[in-house]
Amino acid sequence: MPTSIRLSPEVEQRLDFLAQRTGRSKAYYLRELIERGLEDLEDYYLAADVLESIRKGQEPVHSSDDVRKALGLVD
Repeated sequence: MPTSIRLSPEVEQRLDFLAQRTGRSKAYYLRELIERGLEDLEDYYLAADVLESIRKGQEPVHSSDDVRKALGLVD
């Protein structure tokens, strides 16, 4: 799916420099940035969503002692 974005001149210049120095395309680096950055954003925002559910009492919470007992790890 084609998508377009506007980059600041500084970012565009840095991307051009990196592409020229490494022989890779700007598109390659943009894809890399998006894929890696998307993972970080998913981790952060999905965790924040779960935390909010916990705070609202909508998500069960278990103590480490309860988990150890349930798994039979207590001496």
